[in-house]
Amino acid sequence: MASGRCRDAQSPVWGGAIGPNPTDRAKNGTKHSILTEGDGGPLSVVIAPANVHDTKLLEATLEAIIVERPEPTPAEPQHLCLDKAYDNPTGHDAVAKHQYTPHIRAIGEEPPKRPKRKYPARRWVVERTLAWLSKCRALLVRYDKNPENYRGLLQFACALIWYRRLVRKSGATHF
Repeated sequence: MASGRCRDAQSPVWGGAIGPNPTDRAKNGTKHSILTEGDGGPLSVVIAPANVHDTKLLEATLEAIIVERPEPTPAEPQHLCLDKAYDNPTGHDAVAKHQYTPHIRAIGEEPPKRPKRKYPARRWVVERTLAWLSKCRALLVRYDKNPENYRGLLQFACALIWYRRLVRKSGATHF
């Protein structure tokens, strides 16, 4: 008799780290939580099922930073810009635990009206990095059942982004 359950040594149909996407008719999907530097270079990446809230991934994303960061000092603090989804005790605790200076807009707060920007834009930087990652065919549609393999491909794509940025800054014509 066939059953829908997984037996020992069998994986679920679509592997781990898969969950119903709340914005796409509950289709199964994976969420990427990415931390980038000011110019868009990825520093850490974490994957989870699509139905996991962002605040639950913040702690894991901050701990997954590959490059050792310098110790923040009062003279040179390290800033972390987050959107309104992180305006809750979980988000504030994770930021304080890792000694970042938080920039989190409060829920319901309107953006200040300024005639001209005196600072570089921050929010689109992560979106641009996600767009760079979506150009990799193996990441656009997830074919890997094992979440570790998929995360490995995602980390390799992040390394490729850093390599391309290095080549572009060095002035080489090809890579």
